Amino acid sequence: MDLFSRSWAALRSAVAGLADEDFARPSGCTGWLVRDLACHLVIDAQDVLITLATPVDSEPTRDAVTYWNVVEPPTGTDPLDALIVRLAAAYEEPWLLKFHLDDVGSAAGRAAELADPELRVGTRDEVLTAGDYLAAYVLEWTLHHLDLIAHLPDAAGPPAEGLARSRELLEKIAGFAFPRSWPDTDALRVGTGRRAPSDAEHAELGDVAAKLPLALG
Repeated sequence: MDLFSRSWAALRSAVAGLADEDFARPSGCTGWLVRDLACHLVIDAQDVLITLATPVDSEPTRDAVTYWNVVEPPTGTDPLDALIVRLAAAYEEPWLLKFHLDDVGSAAGRAAELADPELRVGTRDEVLTAGDYLAAYVLEWTLHHLDLIAHLPDAAGPPAEGLARSRELLEKIAGFAFPRSWPDTDALRVGTGRRAPSDAEHAELGDVAAKLPLALG
């Protein structure tokens, strides 16, 4: 849960430090500008607040790994993705989007810090402990942090421990490990289809290359 807080704080800080013109740059998410990604993070923060305020009595049905489903890679044409683009454009001024993310995001961060890790919560018609739910979100924050800085080389990246934990989660979801020589950022970006492997990387992956990318939903 502490890693959730550090990863989330780092991502929010990275958004807060962006120049206005950065919001019009492409992100690492297919079809989204940086402003669209920031708007998505507002919705993510709302989801965290809703989930932590939805206790249930049932036994857990998922954990931090099985929370994630492998889905079809995004095309940028999904109706929800299109809605997020329209919502992001409605902010007009980047400072408004920054303000909303800071406001809702800070609340989500406080709720996570106050949550009992053994509390059972409901989301997406599944049940998890709050600890597992927040652990799963480390992967969400880390991947989106990489998306945020994909075309912003001077922006600060995600915490090293968040990258390592996210790689561990992705490898458990995939059922195989990426080459140990690969940095965590490369394993995450190639593994989730955020960039294609080079010829050398493809050769290192061997038969595993056919199982990529792993789009998570």
